[in-house]
Amino acid sequence: MNFNAINILEKFSQFNEQWSPRIIAETNGQLVKLAKIEGEFVWHAHEEEDELFLVVKGNLTLKFRDGEVHLSEGELYVVPKGVEHFPIAHGECWVLLVEPKGTKHTGEVDFEGTVPEEAQPWI
Repeated sequence: MNFNAINILEKFSQFNEQWSPRIIAETNGQLVKLAKIEGEFVWHAHEEEDELFLVVKGNLTLKFRDGEVHLSEGELYVVPKGVEHFPIAHGECWVLLVEPKGTKHTGEVDFEGTVPEEAQPWI
């Protein structure tokens, strides 16, 4: 058993790549991931999985087909499964994500920014 706390800010200091999640923990089949993001991502949905966004630093807008949610530091939002969303980071934004293991971070959409889970390193 590991008795070391995970320092999220220290983990964020270990990478600079944008839109490329890093895995920091697993709990009950859920992966806890960190990502640095900036600008627009891609419209996508996770048909079978909810997705939790917690903003650690910066500001994030989650656009939906019928509205949007604005998140600031310390705020979180859970996108329900099957809901199409479009993340936009206003300047560099650091987010903590929680999603079931095996969730493709771009849903069923493949584009140049898709990073398969097996390519998302543990840090």
